[in-house]
Amino acid sequence: MGQKNNGFIPLNIAVLTVSDSRTAADDGSGDYLASALTDAGHQLADRALCPDNLFRIRARVSEWIADEKVQVVLINGGTGFNEQNRVPEAVGVLFERTVQGFGELFRQLSFAAIKGSAMQSRALAGLANRTLICCLPGSTDACELGWEQLIRDQLDARTKPCNFVSHL
Repeated sequence: MGQKNNGFIPLNIAVLTVSDSRTAADDGSGDYLASALTDAGHQLADRALCPDNLFRIRARVSEWIADEKVQVVLINGGTGFNEQNRVPEAVGVLFERTVQGFGELFRQLSFAAIKGSAMQSRALAGLANRTLICCLPGSTDACELGWEQLIRDQLDARTKPCNFVSHL
């Protein structure tokens, strides 16, 4: 994707909610992310809900990574420190490059709201096959924090000094 005119470039973004208890009817975090990305001018490429199962998560994300139409995957849920939370193990191995600062900055920003509990967040991001994958906690507040403070501007080609659009 070129940035010749340095204008906004709408991206195709998929949203995955990882949860053993949510349904499409009560997926507030997925609803928030789908609404926020379209409000920002991007396209909702696909949306799914998946149980917190390592192989089902990996299979769904792998499909989107392989799909040339999907440029970004936003995952909510499954990043906590509990034993059943499997997103980092499921998707981390798919990354060609890890975005090291994503988890660090997310935890730093979370500290203001949840203090030391922020260290139990395993939020992470990486690139695979020119697809950016961002993994956030499942709470709507955490999704809002991640979108507003970290992700939204990095998905805008106009953001200086750098953004992820040229990598997608």
